Amino acid sequence: MSTDSLPEIFTRRLCLRFLEPHEAHLMTRFRIENKKHLEPWEPKRTARFFTEPFWQLQLGAAVRDFRQGHSVCLVILDKPQREVLGVCNYTNIIRGTFQSCHLGYALSEQHQGDGLMGEALQSSIDYIFKSRGLHRIMANYLPHNQRSGKLLERLGFEVEGRAKQFLLINDRWEDHVLTSLINPCSNPSGHSS
Repeated sequence: MSTDSLPEIFTRRLCLRFLEPHEAHLMTRFRIENKKHLEPWEPKRTARFFTEPFWQLQLGAAVRDFRQGHSVCLVILDKPQREVLGVCNYTNIIRGTFQSCHLGYALSEQHQGDGLMGEALQSSIDYIFKSRGLHRIMANYLPHNQRSGKLLERLGFEVEGRAKQFLLINDRWEDHVLTSLINPCSNPSGHSS
């Protein structure tokens, strides 16, 4: 069980960190404002998903999961930390012989095309490889989501294949392109050098 302090990652324009449960209003606002924009790319959401009590519980669970070594769910904030711009979640962390995780991310509609997600992912990938010592990050995207595919390619992710009816997205089983990024500094002991 990891007792590491919660990460705070600062880039030129962003702060990536965990939100505390008392900051649930920030995530709730992000989710409400981007409901239609994110709907085609995510699982079907219930009305509860867009409420502060839901996000209070989720934010608390994210901290617990981090401390237990299961995930690193970072919120992308503007520099003054008043607005949620997006999320980048490193989940399903498996140790042992695997030393890998899955990456999922979402960005506010109004900030599309500003290069913010690339900035956030580059810095958080560095953290995952260097501080968490993982060997491999897997990221999957819908074949028609070319923006996501190009972003992953720029970050060095390589296409490994295609999975039929891989995830239930917006109430439909959707095919996904499978990609991964290998830690260039990992050694066989599973730790970054």
